[in-house]
Amino acid sequence: MVHSAYDCVQLVADCPSKIDAVESYGSKLLAACSDGSLRIYSPQCHSQPSDHHSPLHQEPYALEKTLAGFARRPLISMEVLHSRELLLSLSESIAFHRLPSFETFAVITKAKGANAFDWDDRRGFLCFARQKRVCIFRHDGGRGFVEVKEFGVPDVVKSMCWCGENICLGIRREYVILNATNGALSEVFTSGRLAPPLVVSLPSGELLLGKENIGVFVDQNGKLLPEGRICWSEAPTEVVIQKPYAAALLPRFVEIRSLRDPYPLIQTVVLRNVRHIRHSNNSVILALDNSIHGLFPVPLGAQIVQLTASGNFEEALSLCKLLPPEDASLRAAKEGSIHIRYAHYLFENGSYEEAMEHFLASQVDITYVLSLYPSIILPKTTIVHEPQKLDIYGDASYLPRGSSGLSDDMEYPSTSHMLESDEHVALESKKTSHNMLMALIKYLQKKRNSFIEKATAEGTEEVVLDAVGNNFASYNRFKKTNKGRGSIPISSGAREMASILDTALLQALLLTGQSSAALELLRGLNYCDLKICEEILQKGNHHAALLELYKCNSLHREALELLHKLVEESKSSQSEITHRFKPEDIVEYLKPLCGTDPILVLEFSMLVLESCPTQTIELFLSGNIPADMVNSYLKQHSPNMQARYLELMLAMNENAISGNLQSEMDEKVYSPTRKKLLSALESISGYNPETLLKRFPPDALYEERAILLGKMNLHELALSLYVHKLNVPEMALSYCDRVYESMHQTSVKYPNNIYLTLMQIYLNPRRTTASFEDKIINLLSPQNTTTRKVGSATSVKPKGARVTKKIASIEGAEDTKVSSSSTDSSRSDGDGDEFSEDGSTIMLDKVLDLLGRRWDRINGAHALKLLPRETKLQRFIYYLQDLLSFLGPLVRKSSEMQRNCSVIKSLRQSENLQHDSTCFAQVKDELYSQRKAAVKISSESMCSLCHKKIGTSVFAVYPNGSTLVHFVCFRDSQNMKAVAKGSQMRRRL
Repeated sequence: MVHSAYDCVQLVADCPSKIDAVESYGSKLLAACSDGSLRIYSPQCHSQPSDHHSPLHQEPYALEKTLAGFARRPLISMEVLHSRELLLSLSESIAFHRLPSFETFAVITKAKGANAFDWDDRRGFLCFARQKRVCIFRHDGGRGFVEVKEFGVPDVVKSMCWCGENICLGIRREYVILNATNGALSEVFTSGRLAPPLVVSLPSGELLLGKENIGVFVDQNGKLLPEGRICWSEAPTEVVIQKPYAAALLPRFVEIRSLRDPYPLIQTVVLRNVRHIRHSNNSVILALDNSIHGLFPVPLGAQIVQLTASGNFEEALSLCKLLPPEDASLRAAKEGSIHIRYAHYLFENGSYEEAMEHFLASQVDITYVLSLYPSIILPKTTIVHEPQKLDIYGDASYLPRGSSGLSDDMEYPSTSHMLESDEHVALESKKTSHNMLMALIKYLQKKRNSFIEKATAEGTEEVVLDAVGNNFASYNRFKKTNKGRGSIPISSGAREMASILDTALLQALLLTGQSSAALELLRGLNYCDLKICEEILQKGNHHAALLELYKCNSLHREALELLHKLVEESKSSQSEITHRFKPEDIVEYLKPLCGTDPILVLEFSMLVLESCPTQTIELFLSGNIPADMVNSYLKQHSPNMQARYLELMLAMNENAISGNLQSEMDEKVYSPTRKKLLSALESISGYNPETLLKRFPPDALYEERAILLGKMNLHELALSLYVHKLNVPEMALSYCDRVYESMHQTSVKYPNNIYLTLMQIYLNPRRTTASFEDKIINLLSPQNTTTRKVGSATSVKPKGARVTKKIASIEGAEDTKVSSSSTDSSRSDGDGDEFSEDGSTIMLDKVLDLLGRRWDRINGAHALKLLPRETKLQRFIYYLQDLLSFLGPLVRKSSEMQRNCSVIKSLRQSENLQHDSTCFAQVKDELYSQRKAAVKISSESMCSLCHKKIGTSVFAVYPNGSTLVHFVCFRDSQNMKAVAKGSQMRRRL
């Protein structure tokens, strides 16, 4: 569509001589006339001096001066070399003039007769054509020009232009590339018969070659470019490039076209007798016979407004990209506005995908675009922008209308009564609506990644703020919760927009029949509105998608109820469900829930336990649901499956059977005959257990064999059966209790040795197993003819020295005291990190459980010596925590005993003190009475030893109260007595 890209202004009028060439220097115009003169024009209203960067003015120009005799012959062409402040002119030869004085600087005499030239400003190279020769000169600074090369060509050159290091020549009716190094020629293509060759250099370094009325784009090597071709109205004689347009001089007018494919016509400037067209720094100069006109570009903003108003949106958008960087905000605003208008235009004309591309480029809010789709239901919290009402939907009554007000119960005319034309219209309308939705899907999918990233980042930011206690930042925000039903409140901002997008995208996918894509959307991270999507999925019977919607919102109970309903309906052959659901689907759904909601898993697993028991029990085992919890739930809700569960669990994981489960299993799976056998072995006495033991199978009836071994007082072997064969530590503990109580009643010494034996079995599983096998082989061998009678005391104490000896050898000195050496040696068995000396894993948890439950029946010191050593401090602390259940009661009991002893001791001391206090009082009274005696010392008092006066010397009084002596005399007499007594003792020896 044509618009005004340039304003044509007459600059020079009524030139006295015919204008042969035109050029601009800054704001001045240079006109080379046919009389050999050079006329210089300047703007009339601008008298201030200007440099070569100054633009031309849109006003009349006046003659500033005339340089007569500038050239001997009329100029063919001239060019201002701005970087070197020179004017190059081609007349009878090529001359260079200094600017602004126009003084002749150099003349290339070899260029005499030249008809074409081109200047490479980057390298300072000049090439010109003279007859059938091409010469290359180089500007040598201030010293002039130096010849570089000269090559011969097949014919006279009509047009030429530098292309990189080479030269493109238009000769005869073809184009060739001349290698400027060696002169080699390579053909490009023919130029046509009607118009002469035309070579035009583009700002990118590529070339535009004329072929009749077509301009062909080639690279510097002459290869065609994929940009297409410019088709002029006629064959041009000259072409100038001023981005984003190309102006061509045609015989009757100047044609301006866009340089953007498909190169549409922009403007036509009709002027008669235009002889030359020249590019200036801000305009295009047109030289007529006696006048000069200038084509000045219309401001880009005005052009954009023109193009947008006329519906030429593509051209308007291309012009927006040419706006200067300082107008970035203006550019973005204009581009957004144009994209929106262009999108509406395309949408109205059925180009939905292209319209969505422009909506996408405009960065308009998605609610603006979604408001074009009344069949899409959006969350109620959303404020929808109402665009211009467009009648583009046709008859979309087949779509569920969320906001259009149409009722689903409306009756439509029967197809049989429709006319054929009406059927065609309906079909086209449906096709149009489908295309609209498909375009919307692509638009939403392109927007989705950024929306999801922002929503996720917003959620993460709230979590971080809450974690550091910044409640103020998250005040009045709604957290998206995955618990409960109903509409999920989400915070305003990124997550709200993500919810709008995902909700709309899900509906569009369903309306276009892309159920699998909708399912994938729900399986990933999404923000679909629960209430809206649930209603749509239920109405459309999209069961699989509805399951995923519940799942992603953690509504597992609703999902499982729906899944169970679908499984039941799938069993019916009359069901309308297209996808058949199986009980295994419930099991698969429950697997991720085992660790988070085991009660829900147990509740809904009851629905499929009978139909697929193996998969369900595998679910229990793989999900690490406590077996006791499963067994208890089965016992309460599905007692008929409890026994089967226990059987399958034992078959799958024998080590997972606890004592409680073993008891449950015994109650469920033991036959009446076997129960009678177990009861008889325990209650009946008088049979020979060793003889009966030999008749039992070696790899079965372990519980019965343990009873017989107990009757034989082979406690270690019996306990090994309970621990390693039956895997029921509870039965082993019960066995120890019975033995302990029996020994306690008969006052057997060291009754707690039975518990230490069980500890050794736990701490040395492999050795006790191997010992058990060897002892059983020896016990059942034909050479062993020892018989044991079961009596009233056989379970407590063996009869006979021989039997006692055998039991002692088997049980590891049961009737002897556990010495420190034996405990030290057994302690070494458990050294290491829960591994015994033979490399087997010790059953440390069982040991700790035993110590915690029977601490009052076990010698604590001996038990601690049996435990494995721990060297690492961290491991030792953890180990002590496990021992608290044993050490706690033990220490409390020891403390209580010590406290009781301390109290008794204190009472006895108190009693003794009371007796002593009476005696002490008597002695004290006597002492007091004795101390009351007074001794009178006078000047006449004499020492009874030395018979001298006492005087003021220190004295001593004998117990009689009357004998006085000097203290020195008393001490000396005492020392003499000691010496005499020592001499007597030596004489006796």
